Amino acid sequence: MTSQKTAQTMKPATAAKKLGVYLQATPAEFQEGVVSRSELNALQADPPQWLQDLRSEGPHPRPVVAAKLGVSIAGLARGGVTEALTTTQIEALKQENPQWLERERATQAEVRKEAVRIKEKQAERADRAR
Repeated sequence: MTSQKTAQTMKPATAAKKLGVYLQATPAEFQEGVVSRSELNALQADPPQWLQDLRSEGPHPRPVVAAKLGVSIAGLARGGVTEALTTTQIEALKQENPQWLERERATQAEVRKEAVRIKEKQAERADRAR
């Protein structure tokens, strides 16, 4: 008995997440089908125009919006940003620089500093253990 290897597939939501795009903004045929691993690799290697446009102009999913603004996803929610934003909207927010954005950026900077401190402390312990 020989087993045929079936192509690994994923739901459109998973593929959109891996591509870093907002699912609802993708073409209908992408949203309605399944995406194989090889199709995903092809989209990443040679993105079609719709994917290039989504990546550059948006709307962007929350993780991408958060990264572009330099805050956490929770920080976005605390700031009242719950929907996908376009690149233009993100740039306008940066220019406006509301108080919540300043506060969340400062919080994120502290989190990064603490992560570095912990990593250095762990490395120091590992060196002493040797």
